[in-house]
Amino acid sequence: MTAEELKKGNILRLNITDYAFEGKGISKISLQNDEERNSNFVVFVKGAYPGDVVDAKIIKKKKNFAEALTEKVIQKSEDRTEAKCRYFGVCGGCKQQDLNYSAQLKYKQDQVVETLEHIGGQSDFLVEPIVACEKIFNYRNKMEFSFSDKRWLTVDELNSEQGIENRNFALGLHIPRIFDKVLDIEECHLHPETGNKILNFTREFFRSRNTTIYSTKTHTGYLRNLVIKFSHHHESLTVNLVTSQENDKLMTEYTKNLLKEVPQVTTVVNNINLRKAQIAQGDYEKVYHGEGFIFDSIGDYKFRVSANSFFQTNTLQAEKLYDAVFDFGKFKKEDIVYDLYCGAGTISIYLSKFVKSVFGIEYVEEAIADARLNTELNSVDNCKFFAADLNKSFLNLIEVNSLPKPDIVVADPPRSGMNPKTVKDIIRLSPEKIVYVSCNPSTQARDIKMLNEEGGYKLINVRPVDMFPHTYHIENVALLIK
Repeated sequence: MTAEELKKGNILRLNITDYAFEGKGISKISLQNDEERNSNFVVFVKGAYPGDVVDAKIIKKKKNFAEALTEKVIQKSEDRTEAKCRYFGVCGGCKQQDLNYSAQLKYKQDQVVETLEHIGGQSDFLVEPIVACEKIFNYRNKMEFSFSDKRWLTVDELNSEQGIENRNFALGLHIPRIFDKVLDIEECHLHPETGNKILNFTREFFRSRNTTIYSTKTHTGYLRNLVIKFSHHHESLTVNLVTSQENDKLMTEYTKNLLKEVPQVTTVVNNINLRKAQIAQGDYEKVYHGEGFIFDSIGDYKFRVSANSFFQTNTLQAEKLYDAVFDFGKFKKEDIVYDLYCGAGTISIYLSKFVKSVFGIEYVEEAIADARLNTELNSVDNCKFFAADLNKSFLNLIEVNSLPKPDIVVADPPRSGMNPKTVKDIIRLSPEKIVYVSCNPSTQARDIKMLNEEGGYKLINVRPVDMFPHTYHIENVALLIK
């Protein structure tokens, strides 16, 4: 193949032999030009799997690789299956729903290992088998939907001879990398069916009243997000409407009608987000029904979860994730444990009966309040929680509160990983073990490399846990020993 054939916009027939992070198939080709022959040229093909033969359109060309989009599948991989969702391929929520689950697991485990080796520079560590999810649909306990005054129009709608209705009102999910348009959806198979009833009722209620939607350009309008939280072990269900301002009359009417339509709802909350940032979290909140929070359980413990506090998104799989933390830590009764990014205190409380003390640190004040209440709820007296910005050094907090130094640090940061200041603080504290829980192997590998090179910590073993079937996301638990 010549470089001329790899021009942007050209369509090529490619054999897919490997798989890359973020759901891209890999085709390796021999590239011939006037100066050299490059037999290692790689084309990353979105929408293709190993074993496929596809016609793909080149969308980007660099010196040693190109990116392409699948236009047509000529020969299907044996690992392909039929996607359950009618929005698959347009919605960005599930990128692997047309890949059978056993293949999803294999590629996720491969991704963890490759990332730790290539980005983290790690070797000679044990890789335990990935922990599969028994429930691969309707597993999410939280769904976050967005309102938009710009509805994404599908190819079928654009090609239809009929007029397009409601093009300025959408409630659904964002199209990947397009932040001002939303795909209007009526159902999602990742959360319980009750959530779809709430989604559709909410859309019709506000659309029928010509309620305005917040615009990211003019920064005017009322509706911003709909967040639904479910409990898998208790009859608790939160509906959280995020708006740009208060409107008691409208929220009261919405709550009354919602409860008639979906009586399973136990609490309704209105978060008021006064900022320009498009986040589904308010500067303050008002409760219109119920207590403003729900309860759920992990293992033997019951937890209170507020509208803005973090709780593992897959409740049923979270226990397996925490079992991995427990297995790796080999906790002893005399151990002092720091739980960084502790959220509502779930890991802290889960480990409490095995250790002397747990000190949880988290920057979200509401989550710390939940964590403290959760210790009372579960009659746990050896966990203490502190609010601190973990993008800054937390050593001062330890000194001010005269906290003992940790034997073990457990860290479960957001996708962005740990701030370098946090990593340096851990190194200064010099715990014997670090158990690092991550939903992003790339940032985890980066942080492990720093812990290795600057702190002398060695990666011993990892256990991937699949919390998010049909997506390329994977949780990974890693053990490091000084």
